[in-house]
Amino acid sequence: MVTIVALVGFAFLATYYYLKPTLPDVAQIRQLKLQLPLRVYSRDGLLIGQIGEQRRLPVKFEEVPASVVQAFLAAEDDRFFEHPGIDWQGMLRALFVSAGSLEVRQGGSTLTQQLVRTTLIENERTLRRKLREIFLSVTLENELSKEEILELYLNTVFLGQRAYGVAAATETYFGKQLADITVAEAALLAGLPQAPSRYNPVTSREQAERRRAYVLRRMLELDYIDEQQHAAALSEPVSGELHGPRVEVEAPYVAELVRQALFEQYGGKIYTDGLRVTTTVDSRLQRAADVALRSAVLEYDRRHGYRGPAGKVELPPVEGPDVVEAALERYAAIGGLLPALVVAVDPVSARVVTRSRGEFSLAFEGMRWARKPLPDQGVGAGPKRPADVVARGDVVYILPNGAGTAYLAQVPDAQGALVSLDPRDGAIVALAGGFDFYASKFNRATQARRQPGSAFKPFIYSAALEHGFTPASIILDAPVVYEAPEGTDQKDWRPGNDDSRFYGPIRLRDALARSRNLVSIRLMRAMGVDVARQYALRFGFPPEQVPANLTAALGTAQLTPLEVAAGYSAFANGGFAVSHYLIERVEDSQGQLLMQAEPRVACPDCAEDSDQSAPGALFGFATSLRSIVPGDKDVGATWLSDVGGQLGVEPDSRAAPIISAANAYIVTDLMADVIRRGTGRRALALGRSDLSGKTGTTNDRRDAWFSGFNADLVATAWVGFDQERTLGAQEEGARTALPMWIYYMREALRGRPEHRLPMPEGVVTARISSTTGEPAGPDDPDAVFEYFLAGSVPGGATDESVERPATTPTEEQIF
Repeated sequence: MVTIVALVGFAFLATYYYLKPTLPDVAQIRQLKLQLPLRVYSRDGLLIGQIGEQRRLPVKFEEVPASVVQAFLAAEDDRFFEHPGIDWQGMLRALFVSAGSLEVRQGGSTLTQQLVRTTLIENERTLRRKLREIFLSVTLENELSKEEILELYLNTVFLGQRAYGVAAATETYFGKQLADITVAEAALLAGLPQAPSRYNPVTSREQAERRRAYVLRRMLELDYIDEQQHAAALSEPVSGELHGPRVEVEAPYVAELVRQALFEQYGGKIYTDGLRVTTTVDSRLQRAADVALRSAVLEYDRRHGYRGPAGKVELPPVEGPDVVEAALERYAAIGGLLPALVVAVDPVSARVVTRSRGEFSLAFEGMRWARKPLPDQGVGAGPKRPADVVARGDVVYILPNGAGTAYLAQVPDAQGALVSLDPRDGAIVALAGGFDFYASKFNRATQARRQPGSAFKPFIYSAALEHGFTPASIILDAPVVYEAPEGTDQKDWRPGNDDSRFYGPIRLRDALARSRNLVSIRLMRAMGVDVARQYALRFGFPPEQVPANLTAALGTAQLTPLEVAAGYSAFANGGFAVSHYLIERVEDSQGQLLMQAEPRVACPDCAEDSDQSAPGALFGFATSLRSIVPGDKDVGATWLSDVGGQLGVEPDSRAAPIISAANAYIVTDLMADVIRRGTGRRALALGRSDLSGKTGTTNDRRDAWFSGFNADLVATAWVGFDQERTLGAQEEGARTALPMWIYYMREALRGRPEHRLPMPEGVVTARISSTTGEPAGPDDPDAVFEYFLAGSVPGGATDESVERPATTPTEEQIF
């Protein structure tokens, strides 16, 4: 026997020296680089998204609950703290089974061996690989403590559904943090390493439950749990639901923009290197943007009637959970709306069942809106009882509004976008690119080029102020015909106003408030198309998207909501071009800073001595970030943590002025009248006097816009169809898009004091006649105060000591 043992020992020793040159250095496992996903955060540190090939959340051994450690030991290696890396009893059993085939047909691997197999050597099933695994495991036990080995194993073990490690698997299968895991859940995870793709509950709840029962029995046999805990864990149901990362801020359009920008900079390693990206997004404002967009689009959709159920199924007399599961299996939640199966209808309500939220009652009041659509986009008569709207077996969408109650809803056909910027440095503080990212990944805030309509007019009016016009200038609002060139197939152009009304001679201020198309056209023609167009391009619009003809005065440029919002920022910040940006900084997996944003900051109080060229509104990674990596090109200037427009801003960090502060101030006041007295009057519901903005509606009401701001925040809202068609009668910017802007700004500005930039140098005031625009006499009953650029007051009459009064004149005085 001694001889046999000696021969076996000699054989192992010889084999070790034979294989030693092929063995990797186990010390490298201390520097093991785990594949970690890209994580995107809001400016206030909340998780927006996690993107990567592997889901992994590394944890320290001390952070792993005892029940998890015990479950894995019971399932995989109950002698882990006793053996030297090899469990000879299990190994001998495996060797005897594999004898004669030179292939390993049975396991017997310890946790240490499994760790070696997944981190240090290839995972082929040969005897040579098994021997290398044995030698490395013994060596590893001498290099690391048992706790260190177990920590590495619990962070690297594959547990199905792209989840690596127990923390990521807990999040994936149970939607919770590792610290909150139950004994039953720990046993389920511990049963997965043997066959993660087969035993995970998403693939098969039945097999997961059987495997869990085995692990629980082993835990009971090893005295890790008692009979009562065993029985309670066995009775705990197994859910087959797949959970994503514990996202704290729903902003998938933002996460995708970050992914695209980083991929362009770093390539595919962004999915494995564990980069941490902090964006400029404010979590509170982002939530407000999502709610505002969905609310406005749903309101529009309801106005145009109920298109019927999403589906219909034949139900048995008694519907069980399996029936509900089968009926709703192919319907996903969209934009906060839940798919539900109608199981009962009575004279005052309907009862519906969902897959994950149980039953809801739909009161008839919540479905009165469900009128039948007509071919002309009108709606028929309203329903009189629930049975006029829904029937048993209908698959519908609902909007929960409380415990056990909900409204009837439907997935809207129309889409929307909302983007909001800090006008001082261009930071994107909120961005919603559509009703639901997972239903449509097309980002309408940054990719949809649509005509802004009258929302483009402030740029034409700003140009007019620089070319001899004033808010008091009288322009004719009357029909005009532009004849087509002879010998062409073109038709005469007969532009009109949206309401088909004409007011004759009208002041510029009043014309913008009432959104008079003919006035904008006459202004552009008087300045010259090229002059006005070149002026508008100062605001960062792509030249190829702005037509070189008079239609540009009516907003026929093709612009994204982000570009429009960036253009409005120049009015909000006192006349400066700021480049919008989304990524504030990028860190590696160890917290080392890789990239830092360095925006140029609007500084109204700084002397306008910069000779910089206007940077325009760009979206890109390199244009808004400076690399911290030595040797990389510096593409920015000094970063300022406080982006307020105060004195002391470094000269290299100042944004370039593109219009005068006086011009920006007057145009801002003109747009304040849009809200006080014009097409944006709905915004008076916010109860603030520091807001300015402009509605926009395109031909045939295909697009509805509202862009508005105060000195702290700019926001642009858009509603339309992806496949362009009319939104319907009376669906204009004021009715369709402005409510979205109001919902957002109500929350965004909640608790914030009013803020409007003070009147700058270069602005003077004068009393004028509201009917003629000329200086008013001392007894003129129609006299109002008006702002002018210095030197442009009619007749030279000025009164620089008097600001325009905040009180609202009568409509007769204004119009």
